[in-house]
Amino acid sequence: MSTPGPGLAPHLNQEERAHVTRLLRDSENEFLELISGLTGDQWTWKAAPDRWSVAQTAEHLVLGETAMLTMIELALAAPPNPDWAVEDARKTRFLDRVLPDRSLKAAAPAPLEPHHHWTREETLARYKKGRARTLQFVEQVDQPVKDHCAEHPFPVFNMLNAYQWLLYIPLHNARHNRQIAETLKEIVL
Repeated sequence: MSTPGPGLAPHLNQEERAHVTRLLRDSENEFLELISGLTGDQWTWKAAPDRWSVAQTAEHLVLGETAMLTMIELALAAPPNPDWAVEDARKTRFLDRVLPDRSLKAAAPAPLEPHHHWTREETLARYKKGRARTLQFVEQVDQPVKDHCAEHPFPVFNMLNAYQWLLYIPLHNARHNRQIAETLKEIVL
């Protein structure tokens, strides 16, 4: 059984908690700024049939955050991984580098594909409610989030610990903020 190296602990330290909180708030603020003032036509405009509109991207963000919170709950319910420290720093850096990179395309898992059934107001309300729930979790969690893992649907990520799932939420949001910005540059009405 491996033991954590110096300075490594399975619980969030103050710096990590502040880092996740900052990423969550920054990605939320950027998202809200990007979509503020959009007309209904801009909200639903698509560059091509196989591309997402801002509305679809926003819906995907809501579905994704909910799913990632579920993955965190699943991870925390799983037995501790005694070797968590072996992969922790490497995989966390990998997430930081790969997730926001829009040059690496990925298809959303079917449950996270947008289905066009929410109004703009409902999408935003769900987004804000989900983000508030995530921020509350980050503020209150006292469980050892780094030594509990859940499997990611994409093999490149394999297993992520609950801390990495927490980081995934704002990094995923930042990725799709870039997608929204790309869409807004292309809008032709």
